[in-house]
Amino acid sequence: MSLREISVIISGGGTGGHIFPAIAIADAIRQAEPSARILFVGAEGRMEMEKVPAAGYDIEGLWISGFQRSFTFRNLMIPFKIIHSTLKARRIIRKFRPDAAVGVGGYASGPTIRAAASMGIPTILQEQNSYPGITNKMLAGKAKKICVAYSGMEKYFPADKIIITGNPVRKDIVNQKHLHAEAVKHFGLDPLKPVVLVVGGSLGARTINHSIQNGLKELADDDIQLIWQTGKLFSDQAAQAVSRFENRGFRQLPFISRMDLAYAAADLVISRAGAIAISELCITGKPVILIPSPNVAEDHQTKNAMALVSKQAAIMVTDTEAPSGLISTTISLIHDKNRMNQLGHNISLLARQESAQRIAGIILECARLNKKSEL
Repeated sequence: MSLREISVIISGGGTGGHIFPAIAIADAIRQAEPSARILFVGAEGRMEMEKVPAAGYDIEGLWISGFQRSFTFRNLMIPFKIIHSTLKARRIIRKFRPDAAVGVGGYASGPTIRAAASMGIPTILQEQNSYPGITNKMLAGKAKKICVAYSGMEKYFPADKIIITGNPVRKDIVNQKHLHAEAVKHFGLDPLKPVVLVVGGSLGARTINHSIQNGLKELADDDIQLIWQTGKLFSDQAAQAVSRFENRGFRQLPFISRMDLAYAAADLVISRAGAIAISELCITGKPVILIPSPNVAEDHQTKNAMALVSKQAAIMVTDTEAPSGLISTTISLIHDKNRMNQLGHNISLLARQESAQRIAGIILECARLNKKSEL
């Protein structure tokens, strides 16, 4: 095998916040090193098993899941799943012979990256949040490099391994700014009426969904159009609610595959405050109302949101305020053109460009050094 035929394993997933950065990294590796071999390792039954092949990459699945908060029989299976997944990860690594292994967080990342490190393969972690997930904290000791999006991460990781790269975003998001006409046509919207894009995350968000459902009449009465990603669990209920407002420009989908067009069509975005969502929003330069999830470690989504609010780059509505205040805040903001322009301008100043390319460069450097050491 020549030095140019680099092989890289990328492991993790569970939610779009892990999967889409991983795909962005893989795309950047391919762009820099077209001959590179890339294999994903995910968790069986999770969304990466669908989204990664759709992006054009091979993936292997591990029998792995996380602990449930309440006691269930499934928790008793966790030790067996870890052993089984670790053994399978080692078999995958022996067969694929990666020059580097990348962990992006999520259930599958633990067994895969731990196995790779124990087999002498350089490992690189990518941490999206200001408060790292338990998997990356456990793996940090043996990692070669740790790519982060926030300063101050030496509280959690060895300082000499940390590189601030920002969070990678999907390449189609970067290129969405000139697609407005195509986007409006794609979603069947009226180009003369305002559009609100609602994204609670790839799996949906209960509070946001209920708040939007209860406010559909107010949005319709104000001639505001809607692109609404609900997640699968709320999709049927949302579809029934939207059906009562025929020809009002309400588009409801369980999952939006063309997020580039959704962002391009939107005048205003309503979103959770996950790290990847915020990275994408900064790139798009769209005014946004952030509703931090209360169900995350160390309330890090509120910290993410406040970092933007403090710079006049976003408006925050808390999860408890959303049922009574989200719709009125939305309607008020979308008619305030000066505030909309200010928010869009300020959030665009926070964008980190080329994050995926920076991370890909670090991975390829580690892989090449490893390959040379084997000669």
